[in-house]
Amino acid sequence: MHARFPRCLGQTRSACCRWRRRRPRRAGDLQEDGPMNQGSGWKSTRRAALTGAAAVGAMPLLGGAASAASAARPNIVWIVSEDNNPFIGAYGDKLARTPNIDRLARGGILYRNAYSNAPVCAPSRFGILTGVLPESCSPAQHMRANAKAAGLLPTYPELLRKAGYYVTNNAKTDYNCDIDPAAIWNDSSAKAHWKNRPAGQPFMAVFNLMSTHESQNFKPTTGSVKPQQVRVPAYMPDTPGVRQDISSYYNRMEIMDGQVGILLAELDAAGLSEDTIVFYYSDNGGVLIRSKRFCFDEGLRCALIARVPQKWAHLAPLGVGSGVTAPASFIDLAPTVLSLAGVPIPPTMQGKALMGRDAAKPGRFAFGMRNRMDERYDFVRTVTDGRFRYIRNYLPHIPAGQNVSFAWLARGYQDLDRLRLDGKLNAEQSRFFEERAYEELYDLKNDPDELENLAESPGHRTRLNAMRRALDAHMLRINDNGFIPEGSVHEGYVASRAKGAYPLRRIMVLAQAAARRDPRKLGLLAKALGNSNEVVRYWGATGLAILGAGAQSAQPRLRAALADPSPQVRVAAAEALWRSGATAEGLTALTALLDSAFPDPVRLQSLNVLTRMGMAAAPALPVLKPLTSLRGEYIPRAALYLVQVIEGTYDPYKPIFDLEAFFKRGGPTNPNNPNNQQP
Repeated sequence: MHARFPRCLGQTRSACCRWRRRRPRRAGDLQEDGPMNQGSGWKSTRRAALTGAAAVGAMPLLGGAASAASAARPNIVWIVSEDNNPFIGAYGDKLARTPNIDRLARGGILYRNAYSNAPVCAPSRFGILTGVLPESCSPAQHMRANAKAAGLLPTYPELLRKAGYYVTNNAKTDYNCDIDPAAIWNDSSAKAHWKNRPAGQPFMAVFNLMSTHESQNFKPTTGSVKPQQVRVPAYMPDTPGVRQDISSYYNRMEIMDGQVGILLAELDAAGLSEDTIVFYYSDNGGVLIRSKRFCFDEGLRCALIARVPQKWAHLAPLGVGSGVTAPASFIDLAPTVLSLAGVPIPPTMQGKALMGRDAAKPGRFAFGMRNRMDERYDFVRTVTDGRFRYIRNYLPHIPAGQNVSFAWLARGYQDLDRLRLDGKLNAEQSRFFEERAYEELYDLKNDPDELENLAESPGHRTRLNAMRRALDAHMLRINDNGFIPEGSVHEGYVASRAKGAYPLRRIMVLAQAAARRDPRKLGLLAKALGNSNEVVRYWGATGLAILGAGAQSAQPRLRAALADPSPQVRVAAAEALWRSGATAEGLTALTALLDSAFPDPVRLQSLNVLTRMGMAAAPALPVLKPLTSLRGEYIPRAALYLVQVIEGTYDPYKPIFDLEAFFKRGGPTNPNNPNNQQP
């Protein structure tokens, strides 16, 4: 079930050589080579962005030439399912009932090691649409955000459309940015279909199947797979609710497989199967405990199958019925579809084509990320070579298991949290709710549930160092925006690349010192509070918060930081004061930052810290209670959870999220929901 993974981004020889010159003196520790600015890197990236945007406008419109040109270009169909790992027979799952997907694999190419680049839909779909990783264009790395990408990052549908393709999307968008679906698709609606194209025009059609969406698993689905048949991973408690969730998930997959069969039959009936390349994949990993929203295999591992008919076999790397063990990553999808259509790949796109005229050699690693997931903040980066997964927790003092009100509608999460409150979880299950190590390394072959952390194992030191360096190089290469606090003026594809605005190498050194909890770095972290750069100050304060009681001597500087011009820095400084023993001062500052005068990200960040304070946040109740009735998604839900915890009324079986209202609005398929946004 667990297999080999990719490196999803290429690296030029010059970039590789630069990285070698800067390689850490102590293996695994990123070192600073003096003042860092984006320099020529900014210029080249900005030039790439502008060149790519210009390329969109320069692409020729084929118009009437479409019919004549169609004979030389394949039709392309993407069938996208929601929120699932490969619980599929073709991937070796003996419980799965997926005959149509299995048949697609027998007649096509099965990518055994395919991964989304984010473990949740909106950031993942941003990358699929633009070919740019969401963490390269903040705030796209956060769940439910609105990054600036329109007119800056070319998308695959607009490039195909300008090249003469009829492009349709049915119907989910959820692109996490300001790109207007109507501007890039011929049709993006519940009625969008390749059948509506002008006669003879080549088409690229996307169909999004919602039958496996997380929300569909909140009630039991009976079917071929029964609760007693499933395997319960060791990190889950073996409860009726957990077994129900797993079996229902298999049965939702069977329903979705039937929908895949209908779409394939439509192509057959129209006589178009031999002219059409069909892809099946899911937008991110599954919906079970520790799956969606998390950087374990369960959150990132997906299916990817491509059926290439004989007419277009020359565009495929292998023949019918082949299995590809080389890595495939969803950041590669946009370059791949352009390569198949013979459309130039814009320089902004960070992936590589899996097939077609511009197919590239597979890489060695696949990368993934996690930042804010719904109402909860985190910062995780991961890389895998297929056999091993390396995970880096930049906020190790925050447990992975934080209450996310939408996810907690699942009976499995409710059972898990109830057992936590009752003190009945075993050590393997309790880890989900505990502080984490800075680094984790797992052997996916011998430990598929990712329970034994090998990061401190002497026998894995060489591998650990190689994966550390690969992740560092990747983050620098893509200008990872994850260190920028949400709501900062430095967020954005362009803003983060402005000279001197975001000294990434220096910040990575500082964040590494912070996340390692090294008391010897106290002076470095405290000194950072006086830096002229907001992001540097933020990570100085965050590092002192991670040190906790060890940062007590830095309290005078932290008190001064409560007047910082950046409210995000104030949030981090207030948390550091609380954790270092000055609870009253930290609480007062955090409560003040809940005021409506502050942007929503700042208020949500304050709520997250107050939630970690638990009962110590009780004096803030008069301010917290009015927040529960605000309009919006995250602030009222986060506030309600905290109020219930303080008042002793929290019950995992009494959900905070109003599911009935969600479905009244149309649920996950509501076409009137702006940008088809789902929780």
